[in-house]
Amino acid sequence: MVDARARVRYRDVFGVPEFRALWFAELLSICGDQLARVALSVMVFTATDSAALTGLTYGLTYAPSLVGGILLSGLADRFPRREVMAVTDVVRAGLILLVAIPGLPFWVLCVLVGSVSLLTPVFKAAQIAVLPEILSEERFAAAMAIRQMTIQVAQLLGFAGGGLLIAAVSGQTALVLDAATFLFSALLVRMGLRARPAAASASTRPSWLHSMRQGARLAFTDRGLRTLMLLTWLMAVLTVYEGLAAPYAVALGGGSAVTGLLLTADPLGGVIGAYIFGRWVPAQLRPRLIGPLGILAAACLLGCLLQPGLIASLLLFVVSGGLGTIVVMQATTTFTVAVPDANRGQVMGLSNTGLSTASGLSPLLAGVLADDLGAVETVGWFGLASVAVAVPLAVLWRRVMRSDQHRWVPSE
Repeated sequence: MVDARARVRYRDVFGVPEFRALWFAELLSICGDQLARVALSVMVFTATDSAALTGLTYGLTYAPSLVGGILLSGLADRFPRREVMAVTDVVRAGLILLVAIPGLPFWVLCVLVGSVSLLTPVFKAAQIAVLPEILSEERFAAAMAIRQMTIQVAQLLGFAGGGLLIAAVSGQTALVLDAATFLFSALLVRMGLRARPAAASASTRPSWLHSMRQGARLAFTDRGLRTLMLLTWLMAVLTVYEGLAAPYAVALGGGSAVTGLLLTADPLGGVIGAYIFGRWVPAQLRPRLIGPLGILAAACLLGCLLQPGLIASLLLFVVSGGLGTIVVMQATTTFTVAVPDANRGQVMGLSNTGLSTASGLSPLLAGVLADDLGAVETVGWFGLASVAVAVPLAVLWRRVMRSDQHRWVPSE
């Protein structure tokens, strides 16, 4: 059962030194990642004038996480999580520095970018899995709200700064800055977190293959966990306009600055949504809103079928991003607490894998469609398809809560 606790203030969470180190490390690396995504999108679209290749490149910053999440996220249970995070960051920094080499063939760039994405779920699985060890249960929900807000702020700064930076300097410079954020993140994790043993001891942990099967079985056979996971994946699909930001901006008559502006909409909405939801919505009501808010987040994108201008598009994306962030934040909080610690890295890695894969595959498919339909119309059609998926998932989640309310809804 999940017990409701006294309201925890954000300052109480920041009072934990290990959380501060992990939070700042994540903030830095996300800023760098978003900066790199803007750089790659503008560089590829400028060189190829193809929405499909732009969507492919952007998608490669997410899609290979499917393989990494399935095969590698179990490292977060088999080895000390602090070391897993630090080593992963160092390796990603080296790969990004290779991407920054001028004149690389397009296929080499794709391999390197995909390799960075391959390692992302390893870091995320270790990070989410270690948070309940760092924080007491009553602080964990507040910490997840803080993470969502600051992740969105980091994305906002990275995207906004990326559009301005790429207009002033080369894309290679932005990529070098991204590598530097990874290195600094590794240092913060290594110095700021105390050493802990692996969650699965060497004497009792199952084989690698059995561990993967066990995590998948837990995630997909539990109806509640499965529904929450699918809802978070759907919210990732809704950010399809980020992968089409460059051609979307061109359709509106803008350039790289407009691209960066469009990319700020989702994180801006996320900051607002996470703050309002975490600060003002009662804990007992939060799980009940996951389904309805997911439907509304998808419905916002239907407005793109009306060919909105820049301001209207920004408003639609801000609202959709805010609602989607709330759904991901609450669903992930509920999901994480329900998973045993010995399997948490594997299961959370699988969940984050789907999230990243959906974020990568949706712009890839959308890029192909946008070459024929146009970027603005494509986003609208994705909204319609997402509404059709969100409605049955919301109904299923409501049934899950009714059948086992004490498991999913905090007591008064």
